[in-house]
Amino acid sequence: MEPAISFFSGFRAADLWFMAEAAWRTLLISGVSIVIGSLLGILFGWMLHEGRLLASLTLAPLLDVFRSVPLIIQLVLFYNFAPIAGLSLDPFASGAVVLTLYCASLVANVARGGIAAVGQPMRRAARSLGMTYWQDMRHVVLPIGGRAVFPSWVGVALGVMKDSALVSVLGYVELLKASQILITRTQEPFMILTLAGAFYFALSYPISRYSARLEARWAQ
Repeated sequence: MEPAISFFSGFRAADLWFMAEAAWRTLLISGVSIVIGSLLGILFGWMLHEGRLLASLTLAPLLDVFRSVPLIIQLVLFYNFAPIAGLSLDPFASGAVVLTLYCASLVANVARGGIAAVGQPMRRAARSLGMTYWQDMRHVVLPIGGRAVFPSWVGVALGVMKDSALVSVLGYVELLKASQILITRTQEPFMILTLAGAFYFALSYPISRYSARLEARWAQ
């Protein structure tokens, strides 16, 4: 009698390395999206604040779409319609584009709030000292407004890092996708998901602690 064939195997040391590589891919796509998305978000926030009427009619509705439509729908639609538009993008590029725009739409409101947090009397005082508009933005608005909204930006960055798990629907093997693959093979969901949670915590905790240290330093 032939022995029964098993399609499952236990968790191995190589699987831990597989999850570590997936965590690196999560960090990579998150980092690219957060950095570029934050820069775009600052630009969009400035446009929303300075060009109130024009921006409210053009840019604001577009940003509302990215904020309102569930991210997973954005990912699937973009990945499937990009080839129709002549764009040949792999899952990483498609996910990074959507996450970047999603991050930018969230940061835009944060940046607009930061600019608005600097009172007009302070800005008029800066201009009366001979500062140009851009000097006022650099030396007055950015330091004061940036500190005011920094915790909100950190929240957005951590949220985008966790939302990067949705890129798994495109076939990009980040941490959640790797966990699903291992759960299917090992049939040990509790252990795999616990490890995945530990990896997410390891990625997020340094950002939280560093931001807390910066806030404490600014408060001195």
